[in-house]
Amino acid sequence: IFRKYKIEFKPNYILMIITALIYVSLVYKYGIQNSFIGNLNLIKYIILTPMLLSVCVIDYKKQVIPNRLNLTMFEIGIVIAFLFGFSNVAITIDMLLGMVAGATIFLIIALIGGLIYGSKDAIGMGDIKFIAALGLYFGFTNIITISIMAFLIGAITAIILILTKRKKSNEYMSFGPAIVIAAFISIFVPTETVITVLKTIFTLGMYKK
Repeated sequence: IFRKYKIEFKPNYILMIITALIYVSLVYKYGIQNSFIGNLNLIKYIILTPMLLSVCVIDYKKQVIPNRLNLTMFEIGIVIAFLFGFSNVAITIDMLLGMVAGATIFLIIALIGGLIYGSKDAIGMGDIKFIAALGLYFGFTNIITISIMAFLIGAITAIILILTKRKKSNEYMSFGPAIVIAAFISIFVPTETVITVLKTIFTLGMYKK
């Protein structure tokens, strides 16, 4: 993938340190359980982490999320969803619903954006495939919060880039990194906390728990 998209591969020590810190944080958060099924959450996020970071790097540099990378995430996600079914079928169903929900949300926004901006894509197909694959890892509720967070992060980033004149308002901006950041937030921050913060932001602080 890196060779195909002409991403020069050199030891990136900052990225290596980030990966190591994420792995340590994952072990600290989820712990080591006594059964394979009990460790599935830890396993799926350990596998997902390098793929998320790859999406972030490639999309930022080349404005594309490779189909092979999305397909790999999807294939592994399907296997993990199937394995969860051995202990709780409801988890498997939730993961499949997450895939459908993620794809549906982004597809609707892409269609609306297409109507508004004409031939200019509001969201690329790579982003739609990416969020659909992530739905298999995060489930229905989490993928919705990830989608909302990603748009919020993307909007804030776009405003900052435009104000600092690093990007023009009509220039394409990679959305993959915003999704990746939102995904990591969802991994480490409890869903209830994320939802509370989002409600507070969108109600301008008027939301009372």
